[in-house]
Amino acid sequence: MIKRVLQAVFVVFVVTLTVSFAIRLTGDPALMLAQGAGSITEEDLARIREALGLNQPFMAQYFAFIKGLFVFDFGRSFMGGTPVSQLISAALPATMMLAFASLIVSIIISIPLGIKAAVARGKWADQAIRILSLVGLSFPNFWLAIMLVLLFSITLKWLPPSGMDGFASFIMPAVTMGIILTATNVRLVRTAMLETLQSQYIMVARAKGLSESKVLYKHALRNCAIPLITYFGLQFGGLLGGIVVVERVFNWPGMGTLAFDAVGARDYPVLQAVITVLSLMIVGVNLIVDIAYGLVDPRIRTE
Repeated sequence: MIKRVLQAVFVVFVVTLTVSFAIRLTGDPALMLAQGAGSITEEDLARIREALGLNQPFMAQYFAFIKGLFVFDFGRSFMGGTPVSQLISAALPATMMLAFASLIVSIIISIPLGIKAAVARGKWADQAIRILSLVGLSFPNFWLAIMLVLLFSITLKWLPPSGMDGFASFIMPAVTMGIILTATNVRLVRTAMLETLQSQYIMVARAKGLSESKVLYKHALRNCAIPLITYFGLQFGGLLGGIVVVERVFNWPGMGTLAFDAVGARDYPVLQAVITVLSLMIVGVNLIVDIAYGLVDPRIRTE
């Protein structure tokens, strides 16, 4: 665990340093703030940079950011002066809830379908599930999101088209991401189950007269759970930073939308904070996955 923590610290350091350097290549925030103000002189731009702290050396700005990271103080947004920690606190729960709901939808769909495809290997059910998963992989998430809005919001008027307001507003964004994830997860579950079902202990379990559902879900699924936990865990981490398009389509007030707006405004503190927090979340998910290994397979605790 100590080794994992040290690796995580190094990863976060590299990510924050790279991002801090890269975003400063996108342009001068002082010019963005000065747009629409009419004629402006170099002295005016210098005063703006001094007020924003951009006149300091890069490493001084970076270490100030790292110092604030330990107390969850990311400074203030260049656009409006709102504390960045306040913006993160409002956006992060929205993204986490949407990512979690999307992953749950995918797991609920993909595990039964993957097991069914493995059991019916080579039969029509297997072929149908594999074709459906291939079709699902072909859907761009923004196109699927727009189609769901057209059907369930505009035509049927069953669900709200955008925003986060109650359980109904989660359905379409979570289903959109869930379907895209399911297309990959079904194939993963199928592959893992095919290898497990050929094991000798599965034949012994069936010879004992255990029901097929107990053989599949209690014995086979548990023993192929490690690669599934790994992939689902990493998938959740990727979801935290990878649903920006879906958030934009559904006007979801999450981290993706916050980062997208920060890029357009060259709002360094906000973008730097968003990427840092998402990096910490992804590293944390990876650590949880490692711990889950030991819970599923006790042999890993001794390695």
